Amino acid sequence: SGKTVLANFLTESSDITEYNPTQGVRILEFENPQVTSNNKGTECEIELWDCGGDPKFESCWPALMKDSHGVVIVFNADIPSHRKEIEMWYSCFVQQQFLQNTQCLLIAHHKPGSGSDKENPALAPPLNKLKLVHSNLEDSPEEIRMEFIKYLRSIINSVSESRDQEEMSIIT
Repeated sequence: SGKTVLANFLTESSDITEYNPTQGVRILEFENPQVTSNNKGTECEIELWDCGGDPKFESCWPALMKDSHGVVIVFNADIPSHRKEIEMWYSCFVQQQFLQNTQCLLIAHHKPGSGSDKENPALAPPLNKLKLVHSNLEDSPEEIRMEFIKYLRSIINSVSESRDQEEMSIIT
């Protein structure tokens, strides 16, 4: 579906643009000057775990999900079977981890030359309630970068607010 190529682009990690299946997981650590901790101006270190979608890695998924603050589900909107697969990913990585829908970003990735439009695919509930963005690194790369930055900001704010509440409960 293009998760690795998209992850490399969003984290400015590499210029690899080949579509090869990820074996297991790749962890990309990065900072983005546009994403700071609760408007304090402190840059956040972010880990993006690029998880291979092959079911043979399913036994590793619990370790990948532990202590995650957000989930980005990438799918190829041009392949109808991917729409069914994302239901499983959502159930496993979001619902079973008790994450909120605001902690999930759904990306309909369009590979170069696919000629796909940005029409929203029909998604089953509760996927149809998630934030859905389209990604096409050929036509509109900066759009997906800006949507990803907005998503990261919301995750950072959520984590920061949660920590602040935890600290207040300890003090009081």
